Amino acid sequence: MRTSFLGIRRKDRLMVKHVILWQLQEMDAEKKAEVKKGIKNGLENLQGKIPGLLEIKVITEGLDSSNADVMLDSSFESEEALKGYAVHPEHVKVADGKVRPYTQTRVCMDYYL
Repeated sequence: MRTSFLGIRRKDRLMVKHVILWQLQEMDAEKKAEVKKGIKNGLENLQGKIPGLLEIKVITEGLDSSNADVMLDSSFESEEALKGYAVHPEHVKVADGKVRPYTQTRVCMDYYL
């Protein structure tokens, strides 16, 4: 049986973290605030709608030392649940409508916790 250094298990498998950092395209401050709000609301409203999604949080107000505009921090029951999230129609709708049109760069890290 696998356990993490924290000892967190989900059905004898480790929980999966999915973290994304986005830099947004150049836009004025008002538009950027609107886009960030749309990303945050859109993604956080997926809670309870996607099987295996345990927690989802979007951070839009980093410190001045940050070089990313938005961070997604999410947890899934399993790697299979993460794969299901990626293609789930509700997620695709948010990604295609509120995230991808405004994204300059995206960095992702998925890992077992």
